[in-house]
Amino acid sequence: MSTTAAIPLPTIHRSPFRRSLRRFFRSPTAIVGLIGTLLFVALCFGSLPWTIPIYNNQHLHEVLQAPSWAHWMGTDKLGRDLMSRFLLGGTISLTIGLSAAVITLTIGTTIGVISGYAGGRIDALLMRAVDVLYGLPYLLLVILLRVAVVGRVAGWLSAVGLPRSDGLANVLVLLVGIGAVSWLNMARVIRAQVMSLKNQPFVDAARSLGLSPWRIGFRHILPNITGTVAVYASLTVPSAILAESTLSFLGLGVQRPLPTWGTLASSAVADINPISSHWWIIFWPCFGLATSLICLNLFGNALRDAFAANQS
Repeated sequence: MSTTAAIPLPTIHRSPFRRSLRRFFRSPTAIVGLIGTLLFVALCFGSLPWTIPIYNNQHLHEVLQAPSWAHWMGTDKLGRDLMSRFLLGGTISLTIGLSAAVITLTIGTTIGVISGYAGGRIDALLMRAVDVLYGLPYLLLVILLRVAVVGRVAGWLSAVGLPRSDGLANVLVLLVGIGAVSWLNMARVIRAQVMSLKNQPFVDAARSLGLSPWRIGFRHILPNITGTVAVYASLTVPSAILAESTLSFLGLGVQRPLPTWGTLASSAVADINPISSHWWIIFWPCFGLATSLICLNLFGNALRDAFAANQS
């Protein structure tokens, strides 16, 4: 009786990036954070055709109505539908957070790669500039930038044929301002990663082939730090949303009648009194802000843990 020897199955070797993604999607907190984030994005951005035409419509006979079938989240003190303002406010807050993350990603990665790979005087100059910016108040810089250039941006919008809108100019300046001062941590982290990689054998091989420093930095080193870049970009979004909400709550961010979760909460606080309690006008903006930040932080923390396991 003949026997057949068992043939060993080939071992599947996955790249570190694919192993990290596999580990990420096996995490329950990652799935909760991802689904919650995608749900907020789909609801807010998908409802724009409905919310933009009606978000500022006032119905004085429906002032401060509790949630009902006609108004699922109730109305505010001017009779405006709170659900449309909640969704549009979430769209603006998420747009500012995502745009700030893109700006942070671009500036921080570029500065970090150049500083870490070049070294010497270039590294010292860039890092001293980062140290100086670290010593300046974060929110104060954003406020000064907003005060200085909002009028000019509104003028530029009208110069290119768009209707002059101080509200749109305010949003644009705010998202650029938050992103322009949020890249400092990313630049330092990327610099450290690049310095640990630039003397690796694959980089020495690229140098021996005569490749330029720019090509080595952005074609060979940068793909190996994709995980770190993705993690810090994901953690930048909730920080930017919180910064925008704080400024808007204080009246220094997005201005009315444009809604954000910060401006909605600020308006609700002004209407709170011991005589009558209209809980819905403060509950919904706080609920949206808290829930979205929790989902984004769960997503970012799970992504960080998934990529950190490759380095342990």
